[in-house]
Amino acid sequence: MRKQYRYCYLILHLFLATAVCRAQTTQTSPTAELLEQLIRINTSNPPGNEVQVDRFLAAKLKPLGFETEIIPTPEAGKAHFLARLKGNGSKKPILLAAHADVVGVERSQWSVDPFAGIEKDGYVYGRGALDNKGSLAVFTEALIELAKNKVPLDRDIILLSEADEESGKYNTEWLAEHYFDKIDCAASLNEGGWIMENPRGAVQYVSISTADKLSVWLTLTSHGTSTHSSMPVPNDAIFTLAQALAKLSNYGTRLQFTPGSRQFLLTLSETSPEPMSKTYSDLVQNSDPAQVVAADKTVSKNPLLHAILHNTIAPVFLNAGFRRNVIPGTAQAMINMRLIPGSKIDDVIREIQTVVDNPRVDVKLSDGAGLSSASSMISGDEKLRAHIRALSEIQQSPTDTALYKALASQAEAEFHAPVTPYLFQAGTDAFAWRKRGIPVYGIYPYPVSSSDIQRMHGNDERISVRSLDQGTVMIYKVLIQVAAQ
Repeated sequence: MRKQYRYCYLILHLFLATAVCRAQTTQTSPTAELLEQLIRINTSNPPGNEVQVDRFLAAKLKPLGFETEIIPTPEAGKAHFLARLKGNGSKKPILLAAHADVVGVERSQWSVDPFAGIEKDGYVYGRGALDNKGSLAVFTEALIELAKNKVPLDRDIILLSEADEESGKYNTEWLAEHYFDKIDCAASLNEGGWIMENPRGAVQYVSISTADKLSVWLTLTSHGTSTHSSMPVPNDAIFTLAQALAKLSNYGTRLQFTPGSRQFLLTLSETSPEPMSKTYSDLVQNSDPAQVVAADKTVSKNPLLHAILHNTIAPVFLNAGFRRNVIPGTAQAMINMRLIPGSKIDDVIREIQTVVDNPRVDVKLSDGAGLSSASSMISGDEKLRAHIRALSEIQQSPTDTALYKALASQAEAEFHAPVTPYLFQAGTDAFAWRKRGIPVYGIYPYPVSSSDIQRMHGNDERISVRSLDQGTVMIYKVLIQVAAQ
C-alpha cells in the first residue's frame, strides 16, 4: 500500500512539474488546445448537434484505454457521450459532467469569430469557453493525464459530455430516466460555483455549489377589447400587460437564506475590504431589520449576489397582435423565475397575482422547459406542478463526502483562498442526479474575474490559458485524492 501511495504521489509531482514548466515557457497548453478544438465544433443549441463533440472525444480517449459510448437521443445529431476510466471497483464511481451544447451568438457583436477557437493575449476566445466547454476541456485533460500516467484507481471515473443543457428536452433528466445504470455514481462534479478573482488578480474565494435555484416559467395573459386601431379603448390588452410588467419590474421579492448562502456571505465578509465587509456581516448577522434592509439594498446592486438571495423575475418572451390596424384582444408575456430552494410554486404564483393586481391578467404556470414532451413522467398542469414541487424539496448536497472534501482541500491548497459552499444563482443539469440521491458539487474549475463572468452567454466569451492550466492541475489532484489507490 505504501508503495502505491508513493507511486501516485511521484506521478502527481511529475505532472505538477510539467504544468509549472509549461506556465513558465511558451509551450502550448494541452487544455487550451483541447478547448480551442471543442469551440471549433459549433454546437449552438438549437439544434445542438452534440454528437460531433462526442465523436471527437471518443477518437481522442478510446486509444488511451477509456471505455467510450455515444448515447443517441430520439433527435438526430443530439447525443450524450460517456467515457469510463476503469478502476478496481472497490469504490463507487465518480462522475465528471459538463455540457457540450452552447447558446447562440450575435456575431456582429464579437471582435473575433466566436467559433474559431482563437487564443489571444493569454485567453482562449469563443462561444463556450467559460460555459461549459472550458470545464469539459479541464475534466478531459485531467483524465487524459491519469490514463497516460497509468495511475491505479480504486473506482471508475466517468466523463459525461451532455446534450441539451442550454435548451431542449433530451437533457440529463432524459438521460437519467433511460440510462441511469450507466452513470450511477458516488458523487459528481458539475458546473456551478466560482473560483473568484479580486481586482488585483488574486483568488478571493472558492465557492462550491451544493444546490441550484429552480427555474420555472409563468405566462401572463391580459384580456381586453379587440377593435380597430383608429378607436383606442381603455382596456387595451397590450397596455394592460405593459402595466402588469411595470409593476413586476418595480417589485422586490423578499430576502431568503440557505445554509450555503449564509456561509458564503460570511466568507465574503472575511475576504472583502471595508465598508463591504461590514455590509455582508450586517446582512447575515445584524438584528436590526433596518440595517438588514440597507445591507440588502447595497449587496443587491451586484446582480449575481442579488440572485443568490432572492427569487428573481425576468420577462423572456412577448407576444401580441396579428395586424397593424387591429388592437388585439389578448397580449402575452412569459416570465422566467429562478427560485430559492424550498420556495412553493403555488405561493409564488399567488405572489405574482397579488403584485399584478388586475382581474384582466391571468397568471399561469407554463412548461417553458419542454418537460412534458421530454418525459413520460410529466404531462399536464398538475403533473408539472408536482414535478416542480419535488425539485424544490431536493436537499442541498452534503459537505462531508470524499469528493467535496477533496475538492475543498485541493482548491484551498492550489489558490490559497477560503472555500465555501454556495447556492448557484442559475439552474444546471444537476437536478437529475440530486433528485436520485447523488451529491453534486458545482464548480467552474478555473479562476475567473467579474468581467469574465459577464461575458458568459454574452459577447467575446473567454477564459485565460493560465486559469485552464491551474484548473487542470487542481482537478487532477482532486481525482488522485478521491480515486487513486
